Amino acid sequence: MTATKEELIERIRNAFDPIQSFTMTVDMAASSGALYTGEVTDYATIGGYVLFQRPGDIRIIGTAPVIQTTLFDMASMGAEFRIYIPSKNRFMVGREDVPGTSKSQLENLRPEAFRTALLVRPPDPATETTLLEDDTDETKAVYILLIVRRDQDQLTLVRNVYFERHSLEIVGQKTFEPSGKVLSETKYTGWHDFGGTSFPSDIDIERPQEGFEVRLTVLTMRVNSAPTADKFVLEQPQDVQVEELK
Repeated sequence: MTATKEELIERIRNAFDPIQSFTMTVDMAASSGALYTGEVTDYATIGGYVLFQRPGDIRIIGTAPVIQTTLFDMASMGAEFRIYIPSKNRFMVGREDVPGTSKSQLENLRPEAFRTALLVRPPDPATETTLLEDDTDETKAVYILLIVRRDQDQLTLVRNVYFERHSLEIVGQKTFEPSGKVLSETKYTGWHDFGGTSFPSDIDIERPQEGFEVRLTVLTMRVNSAPTADKFVLEQPQDVQVEELK
């Protein structure tokens, strides 16, 4: 299939604009260590819930299989995030822009990793310029939409969005630091109709600098269910000391 740059941007808007909020149940499978050690540690698949509401409120809860006890609970409403790990009796609070320093890569997970990956945002015409690459040969057929931020006379590549040309579905998104290093690379497959809204049922999130990967399988999804504000508030448990992440 063929499409112009404007038609591909419109496809992003058609996928993004209808979603104001969602509540989903997921299976989560994580691995860590590949980038830094060359060895991959795979963790058991767990259950979970993801709640999201624009502009950026998000909560992710991981649960143990079968018994459904909480393994971790992470929430963000703005610049600050909170995470509670019951098995370690740890409750941590910090800013999302503060890099993780734990030896366990998964403890460095931040809500922004999910927020960036779960929804592909349209480019902002006020601050961003787009370019289109047709990466098609004998083995692949992909459109790549390059999104470049304009800051006075400086141009910075911020994101690439990938479209598979047999269907024009969004199959990937890559985000970058100003230096050009890859922040995240997300792959989308299994687009499915969830109550009238098309959404990928398999989302593979790679964070090369943090050294981990999280694969989400969406089991159920309620779109525009409008979770109440208190659903995004993670309160400090009694008898658990707060750790400030700096």
